[in-house]
Amino acid sequence: MLLFIFIGISAIVGKDKNGVHEESIAQELKVSLAFALAIATLAQSVGHISGAHLNPAVTLGLLVSCQISALRCVCYILAQMLGAVAASAIVNGYSRQHSLGVNKLNVTIGQGFVIETLATLQLVLCVIAVTDKRRGDVKGFAPLAIGLSVGLGHFAAISFTGCGINPARSFGPALIRGEMENHWVYWLGPMCGGIAASLIYDFLLYPRLANLRTRKNVLLHGPEDENDAVEETAEDNGSPGPSQWPKQ
Repeated sequence: MLLFIFIGISAIVGKDKNGVHEESIAQELKVSLAFALAIATLAQSVGHISGAHLNPAVTLGLLVSCQISALRCVCYILAQMLGAVAASAIVNGYSRQHSLGVNKLNVTIGQGFVIETLATLQLVLCVIAVTDKRRGDVKGFAPLAIGLSVGLGHFAAISFTGCGINPARSFGPALIRGEMENHWVYWLGPMCGGIAASLIYDFLLYPRLANLRTRKNVLLHGPEDENDAVEETAEDNGSPGPSQWPKQ
């Protein structure tokens, strides 16, 4: 998380050799690519260790999708916030900028909330879809797809909200700079987007046949398999369980 936020914020506060801000479009492109490439690289390199959520909205979406336990969700979000604050403090220590990339609304609060919700929804939907263990067509391209999704979110939202789509990324700079105006938008919007994405995928696009008891067990104790896969089904109703799923 520290590396992810460090790379992204460094791109935001960067200046050209004359000490003048780059043109708006070029700056937005640089920031979008920095976050997209950072998440793709980190997901590919450390995803097998921790899952590389790097985003409280993604973590919450995976909790709602019954892919992680409630305890792991809390621990992940705390770690993400601490990493974001640490990275922001590091960048603040050497940057001559005065903003540190703190997200600010260029639209109304309602519009900002909708933009953050939808931009995050497409990201979390992508994460849940490309990491679905029931699929065999994605292979090793999941990190690339997630990175592209982050880039798309930035292209769509950066001009209007600064593109939060990650509460931890918004929280770190805001806390270090003490600029918390309308900060709740950058938490509520992405979290709602993450929850909505999980529900849409699990109950509409690619339903998971899991009964209430199975879901409760996952929330309390985590998924059955050691890799936190989400192949829970209604075993008590005669459907095959994770150990019986065909290997693709």
